Amino acid sequence: MGAIGKLTDCSDAQQNAEKGSLPASAFSFTGSPSAGLGARSPSSLCLKRLKPEPRCQCSSVLPYAPCISEPTGALGIVNSGLIPSLVWKLQREEEEIQVLLLDTLAACLTEDATEALASRAVPFLKEKLLSTNCDIRSKAARTLIAVSVPPEGKIQVWQHDVIPILVHLLKDRDEEVQANAAGALMNATVTTEGKYAALDAEATRPLLQLLTSSLSKARLNAIKALTMLAEAPEGRKLLQPHVATFRALEEDFSLAVQRAAQIAIRVIEWKP
Repeated sequence: MGAIGKLTDCSDAQQNAEKGSLPASAFSFTGSPSAGLGARSPSSLCLKRLKPEPRCQCSSVLPYAPCISEPTGALGIVNSGLIPSLVWKLQREEEEIQVLLLDTLAACLTEDATEALASRAVPFLKEKLLSTNCDIRSKAARTLIAVSVPPEGKIQVWQHDVIPILVHLLKDRDEEVQANAAGALMNATVTTEGKYAALDAEATRPLLQLLTSSLSKARLNAIKALTMLAEAPEGRKLLQPHVATFRALEEDFSLAVQRAAQIAIRVIEWKP
């Protein structure tokens, strides 16, 4: 196994953090300089060479979680040019490390997905959607929610044929996977190409089934994805017989679900 980056205290980085050039939660990254870290600001990271860490110490190998608990921590990682390295490592680490990487990427890409999109994150995440590990499937779908917020992300999700896989995951045995797949579809179907790719993959039926999910976020994401599909004439026609289902959701205990259901009804019942 190659050396895995480890975060350690660095007086220079801490001093710069105190001056405001980095968030206080950002630490230094030590690891192989050949790992493709990308451009780094002088005030960001101290690089050292390390021997490979024992796998039993995996909890300390990639401790990005403390840094990303706050938006400034995630933004610090983005600004330090670490995203290409994290994407690269996603293909080479064991599953327990992949879970940590996906958690980190999901938080960071919410701040800025530009470097990830340039680093082929979408095809790599597509591969992780097919993992036998439900945690990896769920977190890969959650990361795709973040990466598909910008227009370029929506285009890449469609171009790399990720949408049919997301539709398949709507029927996954794990509810978190279902909810996150619906969330990724919600973003990907904003574009016309995304809408018709989802309709071609017959997304309406499994999305309608998610409207009775025990997870409120699954219901919410499914409603929003169906609303996107209803913007296409073909999708609107498919959903018109199910307006009563949406009306029942106007009484949901979640206010967000109630509001989303009301919007969905207006879109489904709209007539040109």
